[in-house]
Amino acid sequence: MASKTAPVTRFAPSPTGFLHIGGVRTAIFNWLFAKANGGSFLLRIEDTDKSRSTPEAVEAIISGLEWMGLNSDAEPVFQATRAKRHQEIANQLLNTGHAYRCYSSQAELAVMRERAEKQGLPRAYDGTWRERSEEDAPPDVAPVIRFKAIHSGTSTIVDEVQGSVARPNETSDDLIILRADGSPTYNLSVVVDDHDMGVTHVIRGDDHLNNAFRQKQIYEALGWKLPTYAHIPLIHGSDGAKLSKRHGALGVEAYREMGYQAEAIFSYLIKLGWSEGDEDYVSRARALKLFNLEGIGRSPSRLDLDKLKSTNKIVQDSMSATELMAAARKFSNSDLDVETIAMINKAACAIQERSATLQDVCKHFDFFTAQPPLLLDEKASKALDEGGKQILTKIRAKLDAIHDWSHENVTDAIKGFASDNELKVGKVFQPLRAALTGTMASPGVSEMMIAFGKKKTLVHIDFASS
Repeated sequence: MASKTAPVTRFAPSPTGFLHIGGVRTAIFNWLFAKANGGSFLLRIEDTDKSRSTPEAVEAIISGLEWMGLNSDAEPVFQATRAKRHQEIANQLLNTGHAYRCYSSQAELAVMRERAEKQGLPRAYDGTWRERSEEDAPPDVAPVIRFKAIHSGTSTIVDEVQGSVARPNETSDDLIILRADGSPTYNLSVVVDDHDMGVTHVIRGDDHLNNAFRQKQIYEALGWKLPTYAHIPLIHGSDGAKLSKRHGALGVEAYREMGYQAEAIFSYLIKLGWSEGDEDYVSRARALKLFNLEGIGRSPSRLDLDKLKSTNKIVQDSMSATELMAAARKFSNSDLDVETIAMINKAACAIQERSATLQDVCKHFDFFTAQPPLLLDEKASKALDEGGKQILTKIRAKLDAIHDWSHENVTDAIKGFASDNELKVGKVFQPLRAALTGTMASPGVSEMMIAFGKKKTLVHIDFASS
């Protein structure tokens, strides 16, 4: 029995902007399929649009993929460097009768498009130069090279996600494969590069399904083996509309800057449109065991940022509290002294419990670096009214009397004070929280007091009660 060929997949972004979250999912599916089947994952930068491609975008794509752990198994291929190879294949198609030179002017093409639109014709270009002799070519006109598409019968693509899809060939354009300036166009370049890179499986968005029919004819004209196609549905916004920035369609670097973990994004995105398994979080190792193209649905999925955040919390909660604090310090690039780090680590479990992202963790660091008098928010100011200040003044002596500053002793002192003064414990916690943090949204009061230590706690109470 012949051995099964290991698959080769590719991710082929255009470096005209950030690495879109939808693009990251496409890269993940390509990486997973290749790795789950002992194959290779490749990166191709489709930088032929020189007016829009930038080095900054290239760097953002490569660094974003590296951060996500989606490293290419070979050096990235830059499509712009392969123009001569694309020209060579265009001329090969010309010489074998599968392409022709077209001398139609822009004005003539505009008339053809208008006529096709009015008459409901299947193609915009009417094939004027398809069979016409080049002896009729106008002087001093640089022609384009068009692919001579098949216009009869039906083409069928058996897609791993979409199933068997058929389309009448009468709709096929004689698309331009080489512009008048000699530069290749997208559909030719993609076919040549995928063939030369040995790509066996093309996994991409279903907005490219029409291109698949165009590319199929080019493959057949060249006598090359067609890759296996898998066109995955696009990601939509929470309202079902096309994904945009208002839905959170940001670059992956933006999520990194917001404190999301790469593994959380990885898990969330594979679950977005892939139905295998019912876990809220899927590790990379488990995904490699489970992933298959059959599990990808045909309907668009919807980006849910709340779900992404809850997935991120699962990842953060799997870390030890001190490990999470260290990751947050690295994330924020905070230059904290040893004493502050020690305080933070004492409250680490309480901080972890209240944080869904590294950015959330870092916001808590301000509690430990701020020196009294604190800037109070509105709710904290209300908690430190005259009644709140009186509570602080009275409880200070009870707290000062504690010799062993432990969580148990501090909690007992607060509860005892509340009982002695016929107050609910929450009524005592409120001014204490405001005094310690300047806000009513913080880790538990007792946890903060233990982290601060007795001396710092009393200093905060003194400032707040004065």
